[in-house]
Amino acid sequence: MPGYTADTIGYYEKNAEKFIRDTASADMRSVREAFLAYIPEGGRILDLGCGSGRDSRAFLDAGYRVTSLDGSPALCRAAQLLTGQEVICSLFQEYRPEGLYDGIWACASLLHLSGEDLLYTVRKYAGALRSGGCFYMSFKKGDFSGERNGRFFTDLTKESLSDLLSQVNDLKTDSLFLTGDVRPGRVSEEWINVFAIKEEKE
Repeated sequence: MPGYTADTIGYYEKNAEKFIRDTASADMRSVREAFLAYIPEGGRILDLGCGSGRDSRAFLDAGYRVTSLDGSPALCRAAQLLTGQEVICSLFQEYRPEGLYDGIWACASLLHLSGEDLLYTVRKYAGALRSGGCFYMSFKKGDFSGERNGRFFTDLTKESLSDLLSQVNDLKTDSLFLTGDVRPGRVSEEWINVFAIKEEKE
């Protein structure tokens, strides 16, 4: 399976504690608040690639119903402890969403997919959004695709992300924006973020 390979999962299994230390306190509040502006009170959110469970916990604390998913068993165990609820351990390509979601939060997670896997996965989860639902995703800014530091990455630009989304029926870009990396010592790195909305059927 291209993209999200066993090597990438293996990286997170071996480095789960360090990854959690590096990301658990990353301040994503401003992006989370912007995302939640699209979601009805108490709405249903899929945290696609939940990592430590940081954002799932924040959504739960704010009164939303959250399904958390990650491909790394070690990260799933950590997220389950943090959230106090079951975390689904599955690759994105293999999981079958149950019902429809008001929002999908894919923070720095889909970037481990490549080519057809990435397009297939975005299309698949767009199909699990309610009409008017919001799909948030973020990627490192750039044009690199391949293995880097033991993991597979697909970096995107505004143009390449726009091109990707143009191939997904009924998903319309509402906001496409750059942010700096919120982790300590990473201020020079930039991220491409998007809020894409599932168009309502007439």
